[in-house]
Amino acid sequence: MTGDDTMAQNGTQTDHRVTCIIPAYNEGPRIAAVLRVATAHALIDRVLVVDDGSSDTTAEIAAEFDRVEVIRLPENGGKTRAVATGLSRSNSPFVLLLDSDLTGLVNGDLAALILPVLDGRADIAISLRGNTPGIWKVLGLDYISGERMLRRDLIAAQLGELAELPPFGLEVWMNRICVALGARIAIVPWRRVASTSKNRKFGVIGGLKADMRMMGDLFRCIPPLQLLRQIIGMLQLRVQIAPTGRRRRRPGRRIFERN
Repeated sequence: MTGDDTMAQNGTQTDHRVTCIIPAYNEGPRIAAVLRVATAHALIDRVLVVDDGSSDTTAEIAAEFDRVEVIRLPENGGKTRAVATGLSRSNSPFVLLLDSDLTGLVNGDLAALILPVLDGRADIAISLRGNTPGIWKVLGLDYISGERMLRRDLIAAQLGELAELPPFGLEVWMNRICVALGARIAIVPWRRVASTSKNRKFGVIGGLKADMRMMGDLFRCIPPLQLLRQIIGMLQLRVQIAPTGRRRRRPGRRIFERN
């Protein structure tokens, strides 16, 4: 099947429901800003906040929004488990993942992330935030960005694997699937959006420990050399989303095909 055939097949999708899943742990001071945008967006049909055992007011604040469904987990199990819980409670053909600590997020940012996948120009879209480390900006890819819009069938067959992943192994697991299937990846610049640093949340020492735990989980999922190959593979799968709505793709690239 050619890229054009895949586009035609995507275009026959009649169910365009989008479920937004927001994992959150002790994000009481920050989550409302994200929810104000997500709940007001016309392209989002359902908003699930998975409170990952928070000890603050995260769940209570989320519950104040009429369109938000709050799932409360009894103890903190990490982002992977929280997202897996959200996925198990939804069945829409499109999934939008958002971190709960974003600042500067506006309606247009979500539209830019959602539309390339919703209209069939990409299989997954990944944000490139304004405070992304410089090296990833130069490469044009933040491989562990938590803001992703994807077709559910991209990962549906492998959802059982989530139970075996460490708390912060979700993104590299998803990346592996994308590379293996030759999924079309759209990178969406979010120049005015930032994620709150762990230093700001936990202090310098606490932030450093949190970053080390995250990197430890990452390398438990994938060794450094394989991670480098994964990143290269993702860069090769990028598609350019033209302002006119057309997409451009380098010749010879494999395309993820819906069964």
